Amino acid sequence: MKLLKDILYGVGLNAVSGDTNVLINQVHFDSRQIGMDDVFVAIKGLQVDGHQFIAKAIDAGVKAVVCEVMPEMVINGITYIQVKDSQQALAVMAANFYDNPSKNLKLVGVTGTNGKTTISTLLYNLFKSAGYKVGLISTIKIMVDDKEFATTHTTPDSLTINKCLDLMSQAGVEFCFMEVSSHGLHQKRAEGLHFQGAVFTNLSHDHLDYHKTFAAYRDTKKLLFDGLTKTAFALTNLDDKNGAVMLQNTKAKKLSYSLKSMTDYRGQILERQLDGQLLKVDDSELWTKLIGDFNAYNILAIYAVAIELGLERLEVLRLISELQTVDGRFQYFVSKNKITAIVDYAHTPDALKNVLNTINTLRTGNEKVITVVGCGGDRDKSKRPVMGHIASEMSQQAIFTSDNPRTEQPATIIQEMEAGVEPQNTRKVLSIENRRQAIRTACKLAVANDIILVAGKGHETYQETNGVRTEFDDFKELKIALKEIEG
Repeated sequence: MKLLKDILYGVGLNAVSGDTNVLINQVHFDSRQIGMDDVFVAIKGLQVDGHQFIAKAIDAGVKAVVCEVMPEMVINGITYIQVKDSQQALAVMAANFYDNPSKNLKLVGVTGTNGKTTISTLLYNLFKSAGYKVGLISTIKIMVDDKEFATTHTTPDSLTINKCLDLMSQAGVEFCFMEVSSHGLHQKRAEGLHFQGAVFTNLSHDHLDYHKTFAAYRDTKKLLFDGLTKTAFALTNLDDKNGAVMLQNTKAKKLSYSLKSMTDYRGQILERQLDGQLLKVDDSELWTKLIGDFNAYNILAIYAVAIELGLERLEVLRLISELQTVDGRFQYFVSKNKITAIVDYAHTPDALKNVLNTINTLRTGNEKVITVVGCGGDRDKSKRPVMGHIASEMSQQAIFTSDNPRTEQPATIIQEMEAGVEPQNTRKVLSIENRRQAIRTACKLAVANDIILVAGKGHETYQETNGVRTEFDDFKELKIALKEIEG
């Protein structure tokens, strides 16, 4: 248990009613988890306002309530703390409750539209291979050295983050690599964390349903860099037009990487093949199994971070050459009949274009590219026709299908994708709502040397419809379909 006044250290308080010199058992923002002597933080969410559950939390035995709006009726024996921003207060309180665990390890945040999972996961793998105890907080999973925890958000809530960082600290973890999403930054989930470094990958069309404008989306990403201290490093991709923006107000050591510009960390693609590529990194040649220009950028970022964190250059190059593809990120196999099947998480126009560019660069010209793709429901609708245009323009055959429709009708989402198909490409498009059937159709249409891309879901092993998740794995579905068809 901890004193409430210690948990509130650094929180901007507007008003206090009651005693802060009381012992608190746990901090919660979900009233369903409340127990005796806890503190409840009432947060105004997008769907639910936590202030509506203050009375329920009190009935469950809370000793204190943190809120933006004081209840009309206060109860004796309960401490009420009014703050300007409950989300920010929760993040600072979470860090204090777990004794600021991010100070005990070297935490590096990775932000940007694409590449966050690949960079953070491969950094985790590289440092593990180098013999260190390492932590990972990513879209796919949370790792406390060798122990795995499931995750449901790119950036978990601030209580989960600090709890995991505390577990890492107790386990002797020295480095932690963390995906930091725009949602997480906007909702202050990373507030109160002490970052040793931050990486910016790129910025493209995504999450405008949430941020409304591209400028707001960009500026939210920039918050990670604005909060860095002068002892940290800020690493940005200068080939992205928004890369320099990230460094404008940061106090951290400013660093950059690129394939096209003069930067601190410079790379060049020397040779491309379907099983890997040859890169030149800081005047050294490096063979990697990771394919595509986007992965060349990812490797440069990984290399730069490892050097900045003190690893020896030649050792870093050796370790990078041994890295394997991250699940659902240009993950591929070649079937018995020489059909190349690829699964990628590409769920934004820019990511889909990058993956198809990579595939078309590696083609000899005789093979068909068959792309199976959908768009998620309850998300940015404006990208749907753009995704439809890219898939139909850059493939010999495009199959539009269901992704995670959530609460929307899959047929409506597909129609919005079809709206982006230009007249000359309509003959190349099939629409098959059932994702399993769409993948199977792609496999039936493919012949030797053709390339099938199934995009959008990547590592996900489920499909979400009306709040229900059913088991679905693109990679497994591809393997099953090709095996059955090829015999």
